[in-house]
Amino acid sequence: MYKKNLAKNEEKTSLLFWLLTGFVVIFMFWAPFQKGLFNGNTFDFERPIYSSLVWGFIILFVASLYLFYNWRFKDHRDILSILVWLLPISYLLAKTFEASRYYATNMLYIQMLYAIFFILGLYLCKSVIGNRILTYCVMLSGYVVVWFGMINWLGYKAFAAGLVQWFAEIRNNEYKDAVMMASNQLRLTSTFQYANSYAALLIALLLAAVYLIVSSRKPVTIAIHSFMLVPIIISFLLTLSRGGLVILPIVLLVVLPFMKITKQLLMFIHIGVASIISVLILNKITLIGEQFHLHQDLSSASTGLWILIGASAGCAIISWLLQHFAYPALERFFDAKVKIRFANILLPAASLIIGMLAVLLVFGNTGAVNLLPEDIKNRIENINFEQHSVLERGTFYVDSIKLIKDYPILGAGGGAWAALYEKYQNNPYVSRQAHNFFIQYLVETGIVGILILLGFLIYIFYLYIRSFFKPSGQDRHVFYIVTISLLIHSIIDFDLSYVFLGVLVFFSLGAMISHLDSNIQFKFVKEKNIPYINKTVPALLLVLSVVMFFISAQNLKANSFFQVALANASGGKEITEVFQPLDEALKIHPNHPDYSLFKIDIMQQGYQQTKDESYYNALQSQISQLKTDEPHNRALVDQEIQAYLQKSAIAEAQKLAKAQISNFPWDITLYEKTVSFDFALAEKARVERNEAQMKQYWDDAFSIHNAVQAKMKDLESLPKGQVQGRAFNVTKTMAFNLGQIEYIRGQYASASAFLQMYATDQLDDQQNRDIVRWYIASLQKQNKNDQALYDKLITKDSKEKDEINRLVNATFSVK
Repeated sequence: MYKKNLAKNEEKTSLLFWLLTGFVVIFMFWAPFQKGLFNGNTFDFERPIYSSLVWGFIILFVASLYLFYNWRFKDHRDILSILVWLLPISYLLAKTFEASRYYATNMLYIQMLYAIFFILGLYLCKSVIGNRILTYCVMLSGYVVVWFGMINWLGYKAFAAGLVQWFAEIRNNEYKDAVMMASNQLRLTSTFQYANSYAALLIALLLAAVYLIVSSRKPVTIAIHSFMLVPIIISFLLTLSRGGLVILPIVLLVVLPFMKITKQLLMFIHIGVASIISVLILNKITLIGEQFHLHQDLSSASTGLWILIGASAGCAIISWLLQHFAYPALERFFDAKVKIRFANILLPAASLIIGMLAVLLVFGNTGAVNLLPEDIKNRIENINFEQHSVLERGTFYVDSIKLIKDYPILGAGGGAWAALYEKYQNNPYVSRQAHNFFIQYLVETGIVGILILLGFLIYIFYLYIRSFFKPSGQDRHVFYIVTISLLIHSIIDFDLSYVFLGVLVFFSLGAMISHLDSNIQFKFVKEKNIPYINKTVPALLLVLSVVMFFISAQNLKANSFFQVALANASGGKEITEVFQPLDEALKIHPNHPDYSLFKIDIMQQGYQQTKDESYYNALQSQISQLKTDEPHNRALVDQEIQAYLQKSAIAEAQKLAKAQISNFPWDITLYEKTVSFDFALAEKARVERNEAQMKQYWDDAFSIHNAVQAKMKDLESLPKGQVQGRAFNVTKTMAFNLGQIEYIRGQYASASAFLQMYATDQLDDQQNRDIVRWYIASLQKQNKNDQALYDKLITKDSKEKDEINRLVNATFSVK
């Protein structure tokens, strides 16, 4: 017993313990302000992620030293510290069929970061002091994000930016899109630049804060957390997140059964009081925000701030009174009167009925929803299964199943959805996220990966539930609330594409079961037979940390070189000053898609301007190299087409554009390019008197047109409430080329039908003039005319009269 207590005391006071804890604290306050470490799969988002990886592997090195003294292969906690590495291993296996090496490799690194934080949660929170520090760290970092968002909403964006400019990216004296306009509505996003994921964090903060209030008797603790309830609820409503409104009661129902009925009742009361206060000031806060962000009027900002502070203070006083006077009385009452074994599920069951009544109140004809600001009222009234966001998510999920069928076992690697979704999509939407963490995980890692993840989660929740009702002297329910809130909300959105939120989930998963001790053992494990494992596992982690530190540091260095290359290019410096850092970046990080495409673009321009074959040979080599790692990169297709056109290799360009239609079936530009190339090649064949080839290209152009028409027909079957996404129709260039083909082969009525689609009197544009010229000629061939349009064309350019006559009298025979 003496040795056990001594070990615990050393753990609490060791330098390694405090180093690791300090890192977690700093990270939790730093990461949200790096756009939440959003994994956007471009160089714009990678730098803070690579920085996180560098520090993460430094900490893994320190953690490895810590584990040399604290890791013992004897209980669930130690087993899980090994099992968590199956998650990055599943991403490593998925690289076998990776759709994008860049995306897949980054996701592998990110999964390693999650494993690191899971281990930190496991071991740092097992002591009382570690649990207390890191619980408050998670909550206070969230509170900072909430106040940062509210300060921005009220108009103090320059002040807010000044507070974080020393460690966050600030442009034009503001944190970009802390409040953003979406669908003509202002939405609060705080540090995340995406309102729905911010709403997920707010759900976790709200329920965790209320839980800490009802679980504490300390006035300071109650005051701090109750003071935050109103800002959290106001922020939650200002996100205009319909998904958040739907998910909040679901999460609440999953959280409540783990609490005594007295605490459950007080949770409802605290949330109810804070909600009433929030609704009372919501209109004023909303108007002040709109006044600034829509009209740049800061005159009422201070009023809004003091209203918010006053309302929060009032809520804190009421909450303290409830906890000080009402809670003891209710506890005595329920302890005396309620003896039912499963009494803790009575209130959640009753809340279902209350929830149904609330739905009737809000969505019925009671007028209750009219108390809310117009934007929030509209969002709530539009919650139904026929709205665009619901229907579109359903389409994402169906399209994901199509993708999974092609990569069922190991998946298509990290970032597979972003790389491949255009190939499988039902309509031309734009979404590089599947809006469902588990489906996206299945797409990326296949059946093997998703089974590992689900088994891992089930194991952890089993251990937590099993141990929850056993007295341990420590409360880790906050971590459970954070985990379950984010995981449930991630079923309908891409919250865990934010690395910060992913870290929060995995850290909390580890912290949830950090109190499990050696009393829970695997029978087949005998410590006396495996002493070497106690040192081997930390040693392996140490080696991994060293290797991955250098890889991450090199990736960060490559990004720095690329930033220099971009700055030199935008500054108009000599091309050698652009190539030197760019080549260094590519030397460190070969075939990085953004780096490579930037170099290819420069070499395209260099060859176009100088006709120096060395540029062309270099760009061809770069294209070939990049295609091996990024075969589904859409921008690379355009660059390869452009490279063919540089050499007037139109036939090769046509083949490439046509072949890529199967990979990007809703990209109308590929159809347009193919038709244009068909027309150009047909004209070349006509000049060369190759009638068979001319007709072949004509027929191909119309087969492409028929394919477009068929897909346009498919779009008509979309549900009424679902927006199709990008435009997909016969474009101006397509209609012009098809009209020209019909004119050349003497089908004048068909020609005029195509040309009329874009015949306009907006004649400043050269292509518009060309279309009108051919259109007038096709009408004259049918003894018709559009006199008004003809007069406008001649007025614009008198030479057009001769051009029309020349076209009318032209012969297009191959003879």
